[in-house]
Amino acid sequence: MGSADGTTADEPDGGSRKTRDTAVSERRFRFLVAGYAVSSYGTFLNMVALNLFVYETTGRALAMGLFMAVRLASGFVAGLVVGGLLARFSAKSIMLWANVGQGAVMLVLILAPESLVTGALMAVSMVIGACGTLFMVALRSSIPEMVGEDRRAWANSLSITGRSLAMVAGFASAGVVVSLVGYTAAFLLDMATFVICAVTVALLPIAGGKGAGTDAGKPGKAEKSGPRWRPVAFLALAAAPGLGLMVALRGVDAFGSSSHNAALPIYSTSLDASNPAVFVSAFWCVWALGNIGAQQVIQRYTQRTGKTVGALGFGYGTVVMSAAFIAAFAGFPLAVTALIALIAGAADGLTEVAYTSHLQTLPATLRGHAFGLSATFENLGFGVGMILVAAALDRFSPLAVVGWSHGAAIVVAVVFLLRVAA
Repeated sequence: MGSADGTTADEPDGGSRKTRDTAVSERRFRFLVAGYAVSSYGTFLNMVALNLFVYETTGRALAMGLFMAVRLASGFVAGLVVGGLLARFSAKSIMLWANVGQGAVMLVLILAPESLVTGALMAVSMVIGACGTLFMVALRSSIPEMVGEDRRAWANSLSITGRSLAMVAGFASAGVVVSLVGYTAAFLLDMATFVICAVTVALLPIAGGKGAGTDAGKPGKAEKSGPRWRPVAFLALAAAPGLGLMVALRGVDAFGSSSHNAALPIYSTSLDASNPAVFVSAFWCVWALGNIGAQQVIQRYTQRTGKTVGALGFGYGTVVMSAAFIAAFAGFPLAVTALIALIAGAADGLTEVAYTSHLQTLPATLRGHAFGLSATFENLGFGVGMILVAAALDRFSPLAVVGWSHGAAIVVAVVFLLRVAA
């Protein structure tokens, strides 16, 4: 009798304690996303400001290409090593020092004498490319420990929403900031965003990393044999059916993304040569609205059903997104193109949540390696795409180039869907 009464009395306490813990973890994660959104604003701001500064400093478009190549290459390398770093260090320390590194290198650029500016720019490109990948992988791979397995989709949607808002703000304000206050002030603002994110990370008790899920962070068997990152990374791809093809599709999708990023300014110039930035800005703003809208729908869906969109959502979303980006260059009226951009943004948001949530189902010991290898594939796809697309746009129309680039993603997505459905 007393035992039964005790159990009954404890159950509400246990339930209320779990509710309180969930509320606390969600509040902390919102705080982290706020800091992440601020640093993302800095990232998108410097994408524009640094490219303009590189071109103004060197007077050569080739220098901008080299700057981007160094950035992508450093992100590629960081993706290879981040899984091993997460096995040895906490996610919090990696996220903290990634922001400190980006802020510090911006300070180096600000203080660099004129004779060393070119070298400082290359250092900025290298550090920002590497640290951006390190932060992103540490964040995404640690979300299940931060908020719980059942809140993964909600957390992913929230972080993507923050980044989408930051992207719009960064791209929209970059030209205004540079023209009104100059490059030095823009770089100081950029540095401040990384400092804010670093302080946010430092103040929070962030779980994950350091061999999460293993005995005191000891390396697993796969890590002990052969080169450090390769066995565990490829073991991660074999851990779930179709995961290797899913990561490959993500790389091909990045290849397709390079085409519309490169072709959009050219297409915009053909529409309005006197003010091409208007169409580009409007397109990305509408795209972001679609992305943010999709996140709200996904959050409500997961709260109501307790389900995630899954691997099929990633495959179908990739098909819709790629088809929408192709249609965006087909010369439709502006109102129709705006609707297409909205659909592309929504599908892009769906694919990112589905993909990230699926990789987060891996064991903690494999998750960091899988996200690192994924980042490597994405940087490789985007980097190779930028080279091939730049050459192709000299000879072919934007529609043709975007068509075959995103067409490749559609083909691989169909193969992936058939594989998952089999």
